[in-house]
Amino acid sequence: MTSSDDGGYVHDPSGFDADGERRGDDDGDVQSSSEEVGADPVHPSSVDREFDWRGWTLVGVIVLAFFVAPALIILMPPGGEGYRFALLIVPLVPAFLLAVTAVWATTRP
Repeated sequence: MTSSDDGGYVHDPSGFDADGERRGDDDGDVQSSSEEVGADPVHPSSVDREFDWRGWTLVGVIVLAFFVAPALIILMPPGGEGYRFALLIVPLVPAFLLAVTAVWATTRP
């Protein structure tokens, strides 16, 4: 927390003074942060994120979940007592596969 010239509150989340020195508490200890001291944080826009084979795999699973599974239900409807069960399971499997693939495709090693 810093105060401006007019005495009003100015929020400074960085934890640095105007001189660039790290602020400490009353005991002189440096305020801790979630990052290690001296580690340079990587900005998300500076990371090389290409639409590669992971992206195309995700697009394929999206097509499966949003087009193939509903078309399967419309073109080959299940008969008899299993109709209600099939309407629940046929969309559930591609939805689960889509969730797992989306997490896998967006996390980079």
